Amino acid sequence: MPDLQPSYDAVVVGAGHNGLVTAAYLAKGGKKVAVFEKRNVEGGAAVTEERWPGYRVSSLSYVNSLFRPEIVKELELKKFGYEMLPRSPSSFTPLPDGRHLLLGPDKELCRSEIAKFSAKDAAAYPRYEERLEEISAILEPLLTKTPIDPGDLSVSSLLEYGGFALGHRKLLQDRWPELVRFLTGSATDLLDRWFESDVLKATLATDAVIGANAGPGTPGTAYVLFHHVMGECNGARGVWGYMKGGMGGLTQSLAGACRALGVDIFVGAPVARVLTEDGRVRGVVLADGREVRASVVASNADPNVTFNRLVEAKDLPPEFLRDVSRISYDSASVKINLALSELPDFKACPGKTAGPQHRGTIHIAPGMAYLDRAYADSVAGRWSRDPILECTIPSVVDPSVAPPGKHLMNIFVQYGPYKLADGKTWDTEREAFGDRCLEVLGQYAPNLPGAVLHRQVLTPLDMEREYSLTGGSIHQGRMSLDQMFNMRPLPGWSDYRTPLAGLYLCGASCHPGGGVMGAAGLNAARTILGDDL
Repeated sequence: MPDLQPSYDAVVVGAGHNGLVTAAYLAKGGKKVAVFEKRNVEGGAAVTEERWPGYRVSSLSYVNSLFRPEIVKELELKKFGYEMLPRSPSSFTPLPDGRHLLLGPDKELCRSEIAKFSAKDAAAYPRYEERLEEISAILEPLLTKTPIDPGDLSVSSLLEYGGFALGHRKLLQDRWPELVRFLTGSATDLLDRWFESDVLKATLATDAVIGANAGPGTPGTAYVLFHHVMGECNGARGVWGYMKGGMGGLTQSLAGACRALGVDIFVGAPVARVLTEDGRVRGVVLADGREVRASVVASNADPNVTFNRLVEAKDLPPEFLRDVSRISYDSASVKINLALSELPDFKACPGKTAGPQHRGTIHIAPGMAYLDRAYADSVAGRWSRDPILECTIPSVVDPSVAPPGKHLMNIFVQYGPYKLADGKTWDTEREAFGDRCLEVLGQYAPNLPGAVLHRQVLTPLDMEREYSLTGGSIHQGRMSLDQMFNMRPLPGWSDYRTPLAGLYLCGASCHPGGGVMGAAGLNAARTILGDDL
């Protein structure tokens, strides 16, 4: 670890991917930067950890597609180990009746697979993907723009967004009704307009509820679905891949780029509070009592952690703190990591030798009614008795993450609500839910429960305790329209600034929201450099 200096130009709180992006761009802009991370490894929720000997586990985030390609290029991340491994096929959905659906970048594969269930849907699917591309052309450029505040219009923002609107005028005119539906509608309504096959709709709809305590019929989930398709893998649009060596491969490459730019990174060094004086930031105080002076502090933590733990209430307007208290972090996600002695042998696609059914995301979500039932349990304050399981086996594509002959499985689960009913807590329910998830998987791959060598179950409470994610919200706040764009994280404060001069937010709580994207960190750095404090 580097020697701690008494002062820096800027301090970044939290070495998650957005915090590291902010630090790197500030350093590129000529600032002397320090990053302080409470855990003993950089990466935040995008991290690789050796949970068991020889197993390199992507503890929370587990696949990549959304990370901005311009950041990879501008920070030269490939020089520091950034390497994506594409998956083909992308997904495998087994059904209880023995049938299955494979989807991926191979258009002929998608056509033939979907045609097993509906010739009409097989014909509609290419048009659906084409429409997503058109909507992407409208929305994707906005990801790296500071949202316009209708209550405080500046000449520069009017020029920037006016130019954007003129440049996309034809698309906006042609696709405006669909754009509104994407932003405000439900995944169920969107998919019902396009398809009739239940298994196809259910497979696509899982992207709409990831990280949220919302069902596919909840308004706003159409955008969450769309948010997860605005990505690429090695230039291929809409394709998700594994990071070589686990998700830590991404954040370790960022850390390497930061160090090459002169950033000092300190792990195992939690920030206790933000130093203020005369109504502005003066640095931070570490948990061990050391003070570090800086005129800029950028917090990668969410607003609850930043404003209710790190900043004293006297330094913030009461109405601002009131709005902070109203942010919804409602979450219902559980992450399960498994070390396996062998690959799952699916009844719908038999075989324990690595095959197409093992390479992409395995969806245990056989129909839309199944998704609705799983969500109904969450509404009642119970973990889902029939959970939605999104499973990946990265060791099939990247053998480096598991010992020879063994495998690693990541399972992202919906739903496990943060607050459980009937006086139950996750400290007592954690393993029971893990058992149920394995039991459900065993209905599709009977050998899997017996193949488990090690197991880790991370509940929303664990995510809050270990990773400082309030409510276990992996997106640092609900991604519904009332908490997106110029409303994120708060109305009037979508420009990464805060009421405290010199204090900025740079994490997923800001526009454009969750996912391992890096755009919030990039946007925040541009704002800070523009303010030139």
